[in-house]
Amino acid sequence: MKKAMHLTPQQIVAELDEYIIGQKAAKRSVAIALRNRWRRMNADPEIREEIVPNNILMIGPTGVGKTEIARRLAKLAMAPFIKVEASKFTEVGYVGRDVESMVRDLTEFGITMVKTEMQERVKGKAAEQAQERILDILIPPLNSKDLGFGNLSSNRNTEQAITLTEHGTLPSSDEELNQRTRERFREKLNNGELDDRTIEVEVKKSTSPTMQVFGPGGMEEMGINLQEMLGNLSGKGKTTKRKMTVAEARDILVDEEAEKLINHDDAIQEALERVQKQGIIFIDEVDKIAVSSAGSKGGPDVSRQGVQRDLLPIVEGSTVNTKYGLVKTDHILFIGSGAFHVAKPSDLIPELQGRFPIRVELNSLTEGDFYNILSQPKNALTKQYEAMLASEGVHISFTDEAVKELARIAAEVNEQVENIGARRLHTIMSSLFDELLFAVPDDIKEGNITIDKDYVNQQLESLVKDKDLSQYIL
Repeated sequence: MKKAMHLTPQQIVAELDEYIIGQKAAKRSVAIALRNRWRRMNADPEIREEIVPNNILMIGPTGVGKTEIARRLAKLAMAPFIKVEASKFTEVGYVGRDVESMVRDLTEFGITMVKTEMQERVKGKAAEQAQERILDILIPPLNSKDLGFGNLSSNRNTEQAITLTEHGTLPSSDEELNQRTRERFREKLNNGELDDRTIEVEVKKSTSPTMQVFGPGGMEEMGINLQEMLGNLSGKGKTTKRKMTVAEARDILVDEEAEKLINHDDAIQEALERVQKQGIIFIDEVDKIAVSSAGSKGGPDVSRQGVQRDLLPIVEGSTVNTKYGLVKTDHILFIGSGAFHVAKPSDLIPELQGRFPIRVELNSLTEGDFYNILSQPKNALTKQYEAMLASEGVHISFTDEAVKELARIAAEVNEQVENIGARRLHTIMSSLFDELLFAVPDDIKEGNITIDKDYVNQQLESLVKDKDLSQYIL
């Protein structure tokens, strides 16, 4: 997949079309917003800082593709991207997540992303150094203690035999013997002949589990520092000896050596710059922090407007303090999303509404959309079930009438019970394959099975008829 920053808006839409059916307006908006990042960075430097992103508010019922657009955009953008739930945050002073933590999370993700890219660039050198460490264990240098086969003096006969086989003459010194033996074992390592041999490796201790501290403003940063302090007390950074095969050791040691080869200060600076220039924050469930005009002032609504007020400066552009340095949010793209069943976009405070100038309404899905969702995308549910059963040697195929019937039933159940959009297809497909998935591989070991319209109706008849049952299906 090409890097999205260099894709044109039409190419971005074409990429999204491979996974998401319909919703052309939403896809156009995010495509233009993504391309605008590239346009800004290539604009005249005198005006570059003045060009601010146009944030997007996606409005539409559940299960129509709002979050899926965000997920696919994240993979496509290759830029720091996080998805957060607006309902997780509370007003400063209440127990819960501080709104600024979304920027800190984005920064953490950006740093991980940049470090991973840097490690990929030094993988070759890291692999060489990892191989040297494995050789040091198998054939220790003369001045080291025994880690693998015992001291060279005690294994002289074995090594001389190897060396004589290779060269026909005895080595003139211990150093030459050691060097010849290392080269012989280097060849064996490269050929994979030693992959199954067990060795004892000194590796870094795994980090302690993370911990969150909820509380008033600023407490989350204190939580990070407390976590680091506890990590140091528990021996974070120390090493431990573990027995594993050469193949397993190679993977672990390559990662360790790559970590050592990268410049962490440069990684942090590059990540901070990338977060500020290319960062995208997708805020889901925005309607949950909107207070409807008919809503009550007490109860769970007490901090909703407070969250909006805390969110406002971040979306407008402010500076957030993170443990890696200050992050300016002026050019971070914010995409809001919500069903807005109860509250309306106009129930958000006016200042926040103004910060989401592009409004996109996503349409409810029809029977035709369900048919396309089941048959067209690369990750269509029909293809997922085909792949799962193929792993057991059972090959299934769907007739066109069967797929149309599945789409019709999904649309009917959505209409009669509750409209949960494309999520209904998951429950329909789960019910359809319940019997077959249970029978494989005990009763059905292998073979070809065709799913036709009659089979669909037979399996889903009770689901459609029994209204009491279908209302529990999520």
